[in-house]
Amino acid sequence: MSPTSSRTEPATTYSRARFGVLALISVGTMINYLDRTVLGIAAPSMTSELHFSPVIMGVIFSAFSWSYAAAQMPGGWLLDRVGTRITYFLAVSFWSLFTLAQGFVRSVGALLTFRLGLGISEAPCFPTNSRVVATWFPEHERAQATAVYTVGEYLGLACFGPLLFWISRHYGWRFLFFFVGAAGLAFGIVWWFFYRDPGAAAGAPKSVAAVPFDWQKVKKLLRRREVLGASIGQFGGNSTLVFFLTWFPTYLAKERHMDWMKAGFYAILPYLAAACGIMLGGWVSDTLLKRTGSRNLARKLPLIVGLFGASTIILANYVKSDSWVIAVMSVAFFCQGMTGLGWAVISDIAPKDLMGLTGGIFNFASNMAGVITPIVVGAIIKATGSFFYALAYVAAAALLGAFSYVFILGDVKRVELD
Repeated sequence: MSPTSSRTEPATTYSRARFGVLALISVGTMINYLDRTVLGIAAPSMTSELHFSPVIMGVIFSAFSWSYAAAQMPGGWLLDRVGTRITYFLAVSFWSLFTLAQGFVRSVGALLTFRLGLGISEAPCFPTNSRVVATWFPEHERAQATAVYTVGEYLGLACFGPLLFWISRHYGWRFLFFFVGAAGLAFGIVWWFFYRDPGAAAGAPKSVAAVPFDWQKVKKLLRRREVLGASIGQFGGNSTLVFFLTWFPTYLAKERHMDWMKAGFYAILPYLAAACGIMLGGWVSDTLLKRTGSRNLARKLPLIVGLFGASTIILANYVKSDSWVIAVMSVAFFCQGMTGLGWAVISDIAPKDLMGLTGGIFNFASNMAGVITPIVVGAIIKATGSFFYALAYVAAAALLGAFSYVFILGDVKRVELD
């Protein structure tokens, strides 16, 4: 895995090596999302055993994103300072340990502590992924590469969802955390032995120049409409994603009164649809870029269409049958999947020496959805006894994201700071 081309703009001769790297970050992303979302599957059984109210459960769902969002800029700084291989290894090892620990909890305090630790540990993951794509793939392949690793967010639950529901029913919710935590620790070892930066000699990672953290750089990045517009847009898309990763199994079990195993198999369909949406969004984007040469058209059009489509989740309030509910949810999640392209936008606009920091700012803003959405949904359920207005909130957030990409983002171009 020792390409000879420039580190900042890899040539197509990287071929097999870059696809192996893409496979690594795809598996890492899949495990990342299994670790952060397995709580959603455990939630109905956990709330019954530990007597958590919807409001408490909303706070617990949200707690991950408190520390996850707060650690984005430090995580980006760490990435710029020590490099990809070490940063990702430390991240996956610690987030897997915190996942495993959740299987032992017996109180709100312990669960909150481990969720906060999980958030801190996972913070460098997506800035690292973005940096890997930017350094290993040429520009005209980045959207598809981004789509491939992002699809891991959804395929993990789609592929392993029935198994996780089965484990929960037969062995209890605690074994869910043991299972996915152990898988993450095993992957950390695989990452350490197989990942190298472009241009690194076999067995010896290439040195990474230390980039000092500077609040002035943060302020300058935040003043750029490209960074601000992309961040708000991703907040809108993430609001839909967070709903599916936290409250969706409870929605099927409590609001729609589905049998637990039936809910497990029904839940597969929206995640598969989202995976297809990601792949389609990446393919459309790169195809448009090749044919038109316009980054604005290629990057923004799939994002805007996807966000408008995600807002159709509100239609689930007006259908009765389980089949129609799953159909509506699948369409909305398919469209939300297209918003994973936001990371390709960041790869295109981030200053080359500040990719980690820019990705951290972007992920901080976009993951405020993970802070806000679970609490808002839990409060709505507590106040109204239903998900009706919760789905309306998720739809409104998606429309906000579309507005940001249309009116705030501006041109998709590399940001140059003074």
